Amino acid sequence: MDRPLAYRMRPNHLKDVLGQKALIGDDGFLTSCVKNNKLVSMILYGPSGTGKTTIAQALAHDLGIEFQIMNAVTTTKAEMMKGFEKAKSSFPTLVIIDEIHRLPKDKQDLLLPFLEDGDFFLCGTTTANPFISLNPALRSRVHILETKPLKSEDIVEGLKRAIKSPDGLDSSRQFDDNALKLIGDLSGGDLRFAYNLLETLSLNYSGNHLITDEDVKKVRKVPNFLSDKDDDEHYDTVSGLQKSIRGSEVDAALFYMAKLLQGGDLEGLIRRLMVTAYEDVALGNPQAVDRCYNACQVAREVGMPEAVIPLGFTVIDLALSPKSKSTCLAIENAMEAIEQHPTHVPEYLRLHPVGLNKDATYPYDRPDLWPRIEYMPEGMEKMHFYYPWENGKYEKALNEMKKFFEKDKRSRDIAELRKKL
Repeated sequence: MDRPLAYRMRPNHLKDVLGQKALIGDDGFLTSCVKNNKLVSMILYGPSGTGKTTIAQALAHDLGIEFQIMNAVTTTKAEMMKGFEKAKSSFPTLVIIDEIHRLPKDKQDLLLPFLEDGDFFLCGTTTANPFISLNPALRSRVHILETKPLKSEDIVEGLKRAIKSPDGLDSSRQFDDNALKLIGDLSGGDLRFAYNLLETLSLNYSGNHLITDEDVKKVRKVPNFLSDKDDDEHYDTVSGLQKSIRGSEVDAALFYMAKLLQGGDLEGLIRRLMVTAYEDVALGNPQAVDRCYNACQVAREVGMPEAVIPLGFTVIDLALSPKSKSTCLAIENAMEAIEQHPTHVPEYLRLHPVGLNKDATYPYDRPDLWPRIEYMPEGMEKMHFYYPWENGKYEKALNEMKKFFEKDKRSRDIAELRKKL
């Protein structure tokens, strides 16, 4: 029984790695490392299937040094320390840690003294933004290099190699150009995905069958969207969804919604839609905010695939609604004021006021006085936090009410208000 095709086709030298010319081209950083017989500790950061682990192993081969591979999820702390000590004793060694973003902070700290003393070279691979997922102390000791999704033509080149290679299909299957192009397009820049699809097709059809793009469509109806919940592509898609709704680009919003659902993140999509409703639509169309919540609850109850119907409804509703961020900006202004003005609640507003005559306490029995009382702490009377946007009918009406309540001067002298009014 053979290993997976993607494993069998893994190159041993940088010159055979597909794509990533900025790193391994003639003037690439890693190419220069090999030419000068120099190495630095690094983080290879990019989407799945872009060759991060392959590049690390090929780099070690080209430099003629040992390497060992660890996995941040499955390697225990004891195993990690044992591996570090072994690497230290057999310098120079390249320690490759896959999915380093999943390494807990305490395990990340284990690396620091070894890197500080140059006991071994580190190559961590990650799909998550290292500026977020890694300790600053670890980041300061490594070079961060980015791998890009492969172009469709790079994927096709890799597929042709795999078809002909004795380590691959050894020319036992026939594919037409349209089939290979479609696989490349479906892969989303992920070579591993493309190899897996090629291997699946080779198992589905015999050697005397010419595999076409129609055969590819039968086997794989859904493209690879590269949207793992832990990687940057996922968060970029979430960001694209919210910004598209904010910018009233309904088609883009629907596309990013579909992309998140194809990635299997129903709950994450629901959470983002509810946040977007209150953050970007809010008082511009509060009825749409209510409808969003109801649609999200329905989506939870019915689950996939029917959940796409209420979610599509609310994405269209939110994208085409009047927008208002006045709520968010208002609370931000208030939070900033709290930091700058550490004042106290006026005595007459406190739950149990001390030393006030009955006439000077809050007038529960006089609702006509409530709009005339000064509620801001002393020294903050002229501060304003909420500024209406007036993009929708509802907020325009709110602004009229705001002006109505602001027309009369407010007072702290409740006893005097009782006498006058």
